[in-house]
Amino acid sequence: MMRIIDELQNAASIAISGHTRPDGDCVGSVMGLYLYLKKELPGAEVDVFLDKPAEIFECISHLEDIKSGINTDKIYDVFIALDCADDRLGDARPLFENAGKRINIDHHISNPGCGDVRIVEADRSSTAELLYDLMDPAKIDREVAIALYIGIIHDTGVLRYSNTSPRTLQIVSELIKFEFDFSDIIQKTFYEKTYVQTQIMGRAVLESVRFMNNRCIVSMVSRRMMEFYQVTPKDLEGIVNQLQVVKDVDCAIFMYEMGTLEYKVSLRSNGRVDVASVAMKFGGGGHVRAAGCTMNGTYHDNINNLSKGIAEQLNIK
Repeated sequence: MMRIIDELQNAASIAISGHTRPDGDCVGSVMGLYLYLKKELPGAEVDVFLDKPAEIFECISHLEDIKSGINTDKIYDVFIALDCADDRLGDARPLFENAGKRINIDHHISNPGCGDVRIVEADRSSTAELLYDLMDPAKIDREVAIALYIGIIHDTGVLRYSNTSPRTLQIVSELIKFEFDFSDIIQKTFYEKTYVQTQIMGRAVLESVRFMNNRCIVSMVSRRMMEFYQVTPKDLEGIVNQLQVVKDVDCAIFMYEMGTLEYKVSLRSNGRVDVASVAMKFGGGGHVRAAGCTMNGTYHDNINNLSKGIAEQLNIK
């Protein structure tokens, strides 16, 4: 396999970014690559652009280096888009479009690839896993290892999802050789919740509804509920996974209200439903077992529209 450094020869300026509302794999991948290139290419200007990560990721080094202001007039020699296609780069997208070389590294099956160099491997557990194999293992240090480790455990559900492969486990075994407290990282970044996060999750589970012969479950959090509990979208992470573990449920749907008749939708499956194909019909994407999209319409209209694709796969009329 090629090394990422091979695509960066003679690059004096490099930008790295990931998708809006970054999850663990996105944050871990972006920061892991940033830390790696800062060490590998000390003479190059390396900038990282990303929405502010959740506080749980503060164990990743140099988060303060993330740039929030974007000068769209600046032209980078290379722009690397991680864990998404260019349409999810948000404000950083013009920088990607104007760069001398555009590299896309991702593992989402719904991503056809973008830019000049496209490295999209859907059989990978995470973008962080893919990045590890694009790096020189001898150049990976403790800071890089922590970032990549977080990326992998978050997209594999702490190595319990079916996307976990023997190669995934091999890479994790190499990363934890750097002797960081991986158990503490799992607890603080994956399982630990604030009191209000636990409250809103309990509310969402309490008000969930099973339908389609009880093989699907759905719940929704409105803007009014978010205001009442004083939570942000980041506080809603994990709710869809909690819905998905209900016995006999093949597909879980969770959505929260972003604006008037606008909802962010998360989908999870035990494998009997390809939720990526469902999400793609509404401009989203993801994996067979985990996907998402943004939908316009009323809550009930959105459920009805999602149900059509799900029912077809479950052979429910």
